[in-house]
Amino acid sequence: MAYTLHVIGGRWKASILYNLLEGRMRYNELRRAIPGVSERMLVAQLRELEEHGLVKRNVFPEVPPRVEYELTELGKSTEAMLQCMSAWGNMHRQKEQVVAAQ
Repeated sequence: MAYTLHVIGGRWKASILYNLLEGRMRYNELRRAIPGVSERMLVAQLRELEEHGLVKRNVFPEVPPRVEYELTELGKSTEAMLQCMSAWGNMHRQKEQVVAAQ
């Protein structure tokens, strides 16, 4: 578990991976899909995920350069875990909202 948290832990990595489950995304698409993430943090988190082999960065030789990110096979293997984390969060967020409303 410690290694898993080392690789995907942090505030934004799970969100990045979860968004990339839908397929390739350009940098600006990712940034729009993850409210609150700064440009600097998104770049840093993407680089770390790339270093761990979860995300692949594709640069197309165009002017201006087009960059897309996609999950590698290793990155795709996180899908079940990310889906469980999402379901857990949705379930408990609803409970928290009910308690707060009382």
